[in-house]
Formats: sequence, C-alpha cells, structure tokens
Amino acid sequence: MWNECVAKSKQIHDYNQSRPNGEPKQTCGPAQLDKMLTEARRMTPWLREGSSVPQQQIIRDFGKSRAKALKDITDRLPMARRAGMPGWKTKREALPTLNYTKRGFRLQDGCLHLAGGITLTVVWSRPLPADPSSVRVYQDNLGHWYASFVVPAQAEPLPKTGRAIGIDWGVKETATTTSEAHDLPHAEHGKRAAAKLNRYDRMMARRKPKKGQAGSKGYREAKRLRAKLYKKVARQRQDTGRKWAKKVARDHDALAVEDFKPKFLAKSTMARKAADAAIGATKAALIEMGRKHARAVHLVHPAHTTMDCAHCGARAKHALPLGERTYTCTACGSGSPRDKNSARVMLVRAGLNPAGVDRGRPDVPPGRQAA
Repeated sequence: MWNECVAKSKQIHDYNQSRPNGEPKQTCGPAQLDKMLTEARRMTPWLREGSSVPQQQIIRDFGKSRAKALKDITDRLPMARRAGMPGWKTKREALPTLNYTKRGFRLQDGCLHLAGGITLTVVWSRPLPADPSSVRVYQDNLGHWYASFVVPAQAEPLPKTGRAIGIDWGVKETATTTSEAHDLPHAEHGKRAAAKLNRYDRMMARRKPKKGQAGSKGYREAKRLRAKLYKKVARQRQDTGRKWAKKVARDHDALAVEDFKPKFLAKSTMARKAADAAIGATKAALIEMGRKHARAVHLVHPAHTTMDCAHCGARAKHALPLGERTYTCTACGSGSPRDKNSARVMLVRAGLNPAGVDRGRPDVPPGRQAA
C-alpha cells in the first residue's frame, strides 16, 4: 500500500510539472488516497481480506511524511536538515510493521485481538500502566515479532537530594561529570564483538549470491548470526546507558547536560569509537530518566565549552587540540582536566552554582568550605 501511495504521488507530481495551461493542479492528500484505498479494496481480493485500519494508518503516515518534506522545501531548509520524500519499500529490505488505532485492537485475557479476526498471545515484558491508545506490531531483522503500545507517560518522582551535576560527552570517556563517582567509562561493547562480526562478514562475502538470485542456506545463516550479534551489542549499550542514567537521576536534582549532536562524528576518524560509545542513546536515556523522575534537565549548547574557564569565565584565544587533555586558564591560572572543566562549564551555563558540587552541596558560595 505504501508503494501505491508513492507511485500515485509521483504520477501527480509529473502531471503538475507538465499540465496544460488552465488545468487545475492535482493534489495527493489523505482524502484522495482514501478514495484510492476504497477502490483498491473493491478490486483486489487479497487487500480486501485484511483490515482497513492499518491500511488507513499507512495513508496517514505517508501524508504526514510527504507534508513534512514539502514544508522543508518551502522553508528552504539546508539539504542536510530536510526530511526526504517518502520512498519505495522493497520486500527484501523493508520489515513489516502495522499500526492499529484504538478501534482496531483490544486486550482480553492477556491476548491481543487485532482487527480482522487476528488473536495474538503476548509475552509481556511488564504490565501496562494505563489503557493503550494505539499499538504497533512489527518484526525485527531476526524474525521476532513485537507489539509496542502507546500509553500516557506517568512520572515517578524521587526524593530530593539537593545536588546538581554537570555532564560532558566525549569519546575517551562516554560521559565525564563533576562527580568522580558518576563518570561513565567507555564500555567498548562493539570492540569486544568485532572479531565475531568480522568472521560473519567474511562468511557472507564468500557466499554472497549473484544479483537476482536468492541467498544460500549458509548465507542466510551467517546473516542471521550477524544480525543477532548486532542486536546483542545494541542491547548491551542500551542497558549500560539506562543503568547509568538511573543512577545519575537518583542522586541529583538538577542535570546540566551538553546538548551534543554526535552525528558529525560519523564523518571523522573517530566514527567507529563514537558509534561504539552510543552517546546519542545514552543522552536519550538520561533525558527520559530525568522526565520520569521529575528531575530538572538543562540542555546546554556545546559551543566553546572546551575553551571557557569554569572558574572565571575567560575564553581561550584558540581551540584546544584533542591531544591536549589539561585545560589551563591564561586569565586566572587555574588548571584541571579538560573534560572536568567542560562539565563544570555546563553547570555555569545552566545557571547552577558549581561551587561545592563535588561535595554534594550545589549552593555553597565560592571561597567557602562546606559545613
């Protein structure tokens, strides 16, 4: 159904580009696609056998993504920031996914009943905190099926601690904080799995089928083992990030987090190590834990955080090379590890007093000792 929407969109676009003068401009909105769906279900038996709920949701998703792409073109956003137009989904590359709204499913006796007379026995990872408003049923690259429910987010506030923390992201250490006990070292899950991944890559390369031919049993087995190992590494990274984020949110009331975008590292010589650090996933887990436990999360712009002094606020005249790991201020003469200085800069820019933070007291004035 998605490919039919894309084909119709391209057909209308080509018509509008070469339409005669005076002819009305055609559009490709949800209303027109709904009419197409009704006609297609009337003429196509296999399409009519399925429920119309996920098919209509596909149309809404297509319309939303196309409208966003057109809006970015109209707003003249840079190409790197534009959302692309909806593309084709091939059977070999796209994994099945179906979205059901509230009227398309129900939960009864621990089973998931989908529109069209489909009943699924669900292995629950945890109880649902509230009635779901929608569910997405999808398949991963290992062939496992999952059901993802949308429920209202519920906060679980933790006791106040009176402490604040500054967090700086990096590659040598995934996260450097103003508290030594909360630094997150590089776990290197991907590095430990590299030998096995290289072995499976070589197995797939030797058994790669010719274009247009199906892969052999050995090729499919190597591909499955490779996907299974990638899934394990991803889950290890997610588990490490969530456990660390939980610890940070439990011990601090205010979090000053560098609003770091790790995407540009993918084009640098540190791309592999940065990807293994999973900075983006760890940052998302930290923000989610802050929201869940009612902690104040301050996202700090990363510009010049390695050049500013956390004590006097002076800025270095030139950018520090990555090999220089100690920051020495030319104005006040204070020196500290580079990443620790950046973590304290996060607190200053977030409006939090960095004095006494390492002692657990963010409100101690400079020049005094904590009682």
